[in-house]
Amino acid sequence: QLQLVESGGGLVQPGGSLRLSCVASGFTLHYYAIGWFRQAPGKEREGASCISRDGSTYYADSVKGRFTISRDNAKNVVYLQMNSLKPEDTAVYYCAANSFCRWHGGEYEYWGQGTQVTVSS
Repeated sequence: QLQLVESGGGLVQPGGSLRLSCVASGFTLHYYAIGWFRQAPGKEREGASCISRDGSTYYADSVKGRFTISRDNAKNVVYLQMNSLKPEDTAVYYCAANSFCRWHGGEYEYWGQGTQVTVSS
């Protein structure tokens, strides 16, 4: 069974950091592009970052310079390091797998269940 599982969310103060993990089971992550999406209450889901099969990385303007996506092929995991967090980063964060990086989530084939990130003092 192909599955993605996110972890690492939590409550953090503004300016703090979190590292999210996306672990795959049943398939090898580096054969896929992995995107991180987020959805805040009452808002549409939006793409935050993506790492392609060749390791190219992409970021939404809202997170550029603060978030870093990376992968550890040996552990079959993709990370999203989030620094300088802001209250507007509060959302449920999802990872998703696809053949190519795309900003439209509807094009992704596999999804995790999400992990909550709350940035608040």
